[in-house]
Amino acid sequence: MDIKKIRKEFPVTKKYVYLDNACIGPLSYRATAYMNKFIDDMARCGGINEDTWIEDVNKTRAMAARLLNADPAEIAFTKNTSEGISFVANGLGWSISDNVVITDVEFPANVYPWMNLKDRWVQVKFAAEDDAGRIPFEKIEKLVDDKTKVVSVSFVEFTSGFRNDLKSIANLCKKRGVVFVVDGIQGLGALELDVKKIGVDFLSADGHKWLLSPEGIGVFYARDRSLEKLTVREVGWASVVDKENYLDYNFTLRPDASRFECGSLNTLGIYGLMGSLELILEIGIKEIEERVLDLTDHLVNGLENKGYKIFSSRRKGERSGIVSFYSEHQDLASIRNTLKSWGIIVNLRDGRIRVSPHFYNTHEEIDRLLRHLP
Repeated sequence: MDIKKIRKEFPVTKKYVYLDNACIGPLSYRATAYMNKFIDDMARCGGINEDTWIEDVNKTRAMAARLLNADPAEIAFTKNTSEGISFVANGLGWSISDNVVITDVEFPANVYPWMNLKDRWVQVKFAAEDDAGRIPFEKIEKLVDDKTKVVSVSFVEFTSGFRNDLKSIANLCKKRGVVFVVDGIQGLGALELDVKKIGVDFLSADGHKWLLSPEGIGVFYARDRSLEKLTVREVGWASVVDKENYLDYNFTLRPDASRFECGSLNTLGIYGLMGSLELILEIGIKEIEERVLDLTDHLVNGLENKGYKIFSSRRKGERSGIVSFYSEHQDLASIRNTLKSWGIIVNLRDGRIRVSPHFYNTHEEIDRLLRHLP
């Protein structure tokens, strides 16, 4: 990995030590170049080149599929993570007393769509995080019963950085006939994720974190054999076959995941996502994961040497790009603000400092952070 070349892609590195990719990831020059190209084309030519836009949308769809080891037909573009999860929550057939199993530390995007089913008498059951920042698989397994319809968990939990055991959960869901949903936003773009190998039914992820794309563009994966489990609750002119035969009114849904794209897409956002995916795939997601975990290992070693307590699990298979730490003797909000004044950007979540480096970050930047910690 040519880190000097990579860093030239990210203008944020010229001004900041930016270690907050779990909140909002910065855009690369490549992503902004693709977006500017689209803006310029639309400004100069209106919709004359729409066919080219469609080609690039499909190119981006194929790249997203490649990152997930999915088929392009299994990918739809969304506004955000919440929309994709809501496709599942609102599209499944529910019976009174059905339940959904999630964890008690999910970001609300993976909570409220399920809680919103209360008028259908659907119960939400929470697997508890333990004191070590982990959600043991056994806690999830214990909650699954004959009325469980869905298990929905994050690939990586947003406060602790805990990486859930997706494969074990998928095997449990397959055995019990349960739909498996993944909120992928805190890992996709930083960690390998093979939806076929794991056995994910549905996955939703916004692009503005580890995928280093604009806000307002996300990816929804619907496994081919699981697609027909969902009724499409939000439909429009683009949801159907032969969509440009406007006056035919043939209400036959498209046969793939694009049926969820009910109208005009966020094409500008897709162009940004195209540039980001192109860069990620060029480098290689395996190489990116190795670098991200190396950076977090380096950070953890330094933090422990300074006496900070690490909340994030560092067990094999549970590590991610998020490191959450704390001190019982320091004002963490004050530390975060002081770091910002030095141009070092981290975040505060659930009473702990959260650091989230990506592949463009360096050991030297981690060392600079450590030097400025009291």
